[in-house]
Amino acid sequence: MDKNLKGIELLQEGKLEEAVKMFTEAIEENPHEPVAYINFANVLMSVGDHERAITFLERAIGLDENAPAAYYSLGTLYYNQGEMEKAKDAFEKAMSKGMDNADVFFMLGTTLFQLEQPKFAIPYLQRSVELNPEDTEARFQLGLCLAKVEAYEESIRHLHQVIEQDPNHADAYYNLGVAYAGVKDDAEQALEYFNKALDIQPDHMLAGYGKKMIDKLLEQ
Repeated sequence: MDKNLKGIELLQEGKLEEAVKMFTEAIEENPHEPVAYINFANVLMSVGDHERAITFLERAIGLDENAPAAYYSLGTLYYNQGEMEKAKDAFEKAMSKGMDNADVFFMLGTTLFQLEQPKFAIPYLQRSVELNPEDTEARFQLGLCLAKVEAYEESIRHLHQVIEQDPNHADAYYNLGVAYAGVKDDAEQALEYFNKALDIQPDHMLAGYGKKMIDKLLEQ
């Protein structure tokens, strides 16, 4: 088996040391091949060694400036570090180099949402959902973005789909509670959603606050 593929298999199994050994051998055997550097960087990211991960990704890009996977991994690293502008640039670069899958659309959309640019995030999240309709997290993020731009009915529709796909998605129930309280003006239905969020996650502070507010309103 190809050592890069074997290394990825070992990484997925959580066998980090063995994966590192495979990727190291792959680099030694093909030092001008960027794939092993990208894979090694992903191992380093998984153990929190971000500085060395960046070094390996920069090496990969130095060997092939058109390697979209290197830019994608770099974007993921920056995203996890909270460096959203750098993450956005890296994900856009990955797309410009030919990456065209649900993951990169999701990550770019989520990054733009974190940058408080929901209007720009929506098309990317919509594309992610189109490519992978079963991805509840992409659909949830799309629902949040739509609410931010006051496309409430569409937001509610997507949030309903989220809880159909994942009945234990506490945050989706909470956001439906907010929507039914503020948009639909349906306090009883909002309370039901807040209670459902709390059933799933008893320490959900926002749902708890929402429930208290609705309880007070219904007591009047």
